[in-house]
Amino acid sequence: MKSIRLLLLIVPLILPATEQKKAPAPKPASSQGTQIPRDAKEIEPYTYRHTDAQGKTWIYRKTPFGVVRFPEQPADQAKPIEEAPESMTAVEEGDSLRFERVTPFGKVRWTRKKSELTEMERKAWERQRQQGRGSETPPTGVKE
Repeated sequence: MKSIRLLLLIVPLILPATEQKKAPAPKPASSQGTQIPRDAKEIEPYTYRHTDAQGKTWIYRKTPFGVVRFPEQPADQAKPIEEAPESMTAVEEGDSLRFERVTPFGKVRWTRKKSELTEMERKAWERQRQQGRGSETPPTGVKE
């Protein structure tokens, strides 16, 4: 019984000594990271444009993880329009088109007016029309 009392008295004295309180580590001098220059112009919320002394234009963007800097891409280097997948088909229904595309999750179907087509949908429609015309004419090299 005495040993239990002694143990109950000693344990609270030992535990605080074993717990090590960690002091916050000092931040290195370079922890500031990228800073937005004072003369940068805001082009969108949290997005700024700045031209440096060498004449190169940079885009600065505020993110939850800090400021990110990347070079500005000229407008003529826009992404090329991708081709319509071979599994994408278009069927004309009056002033609109019905599209079908096979995906790993099954067929996807949607309808869009001809005046509101995206580039990929327009390419699929053109390909479908060309295939339709090609099937009306007999293939070359076939003797009748």
